[in-house]
Amino acid sequence: MDQLHGLTGEGLDDLLGLDGGKLGAVLLGGPGAVLWMWLTGVFGIATKYAEALLAVKYRVRNERGEMSGGPMYVLEHAMGLRWLGVLFALFTTLASFGIGNMTQANAIAEMIAVQAPGFPKWIVGAVLAAITAAVILGGIKSIARVCELLVPFMALFYVAGCIVILAMEWDDIPGALHLIVSSAFTGHAAIGGFAGAGIREAVRFGVARGLFSNESGLGSAPIVAAAARSENPVRQALVSSTGTFWDTVVVCAMTGLVVVTSGAWSGADLTKASLCSLAFARIGVFGTFILTGGLLTFVFSTILGWAYYGEKAIEYLAGTRAVRPYRWVWVLAVYVGTVTHMDVVWTFADVMNGLMALPNLIALLALSGVVAAESRKYLPAIRGGGT
Repeated sequence: MDQLHGLTGEGLDDLLGLDGGKLGAVLLGGPGAVLWMWLTGVFGIATKYAEALLAVKYRVRNERGEMSGGPMYVLEHAMGLRWLGVLFALFTTLASFGIGNMTQANAIAEMIAVQAPGFPKWIVGAVLAAITAAVILGGIKSIARVCELLVPFMALFYVAGCIVILAMEWDDIPGALHLIVSSAFTGHAAIGGFAGAGIREAVRFGVARGLFSNESGLGSAPIVAAAARSENPVRQALVSSTGTFWDTVVVCAMTGLVVVTSGAWSGADLTKASLCSLAFARIGVFGTFILTGGLLTFVFSTILGWAYYGEKAIEYLAGTRAVRPYRWVWVLAVYVGTVTHMDVVWTFADVMNGLMALPNLIALLALSGVVAAESRKYLPAIRGGGT
């Protein structure tokens, strides 16, 4: 389970920059959005640490003998606010179909449409839904096994591809960094096909897509952190927070530089998929392999991870009997996501993410003393090599 959190906690497409989040932020907020995404990740490390620690401390064992935890259990057992826990679980269930399901499935359909124009989306949806059903009906262990097999191989190729591109465009990096920083505080005028974006748009889309990417503060990642085998809440919290570091602090910077140095972001009539294709076209066939294989791999792992988040939320609301019907609805939503226009779904996902975050942040603020006390209790043992 420690591995599952590392592989699906942020969503691997998010982790490696292939999600619609980072690319959408640049398309809508301009290059300056990259800096705001990066800052969201920097501050999000501490948030991810705190929420994972609380999730492990206040988790419970369900009727199937599995560990269940997350902000809903923290709100109920640590603060006595079950009604707020119910609201969080409800928002998480709804959000899972946006951020973790339909938008992800649509990203695959968009990329295949770019790589193979005219290929029927309904076939993509049917295949993806069938594969999803085969995995999630096997439960959490099945999800973990698939993610552990899929992700490391493609992660290595993605990072290698970014490094190669940045090495090729070494002379353009200082200018790209200057553009990112200056646009973050002044906005960017219209240029080419880019409609222009002010500071408000850069901050809005940078922060929103940064949260979409690393999920710090949303309360989603602690749900899977609570299922870890570790009995030490601080140890698991440290593991969880490293995901945000690599996702947004390191890889977000690499992805942003790759996109901005390409100049493709200012083109006309761009989608997130076509922007990604243009940015990686500089390394030829290898770039196509990264985008197609990487997107399929990473988006699929995100769909599986968020299926678990939503499953635990529906379990809190209606018990374990509701899990299997939820899984079938999840599979159907994957198909719908591949054949549906996504603008409304993206807006819905952003709203649900915000509603999820509110109860979770209330718990984090109210229980900050618990986080500090637990850290003082366990950190000396960890530094000494204990468990």
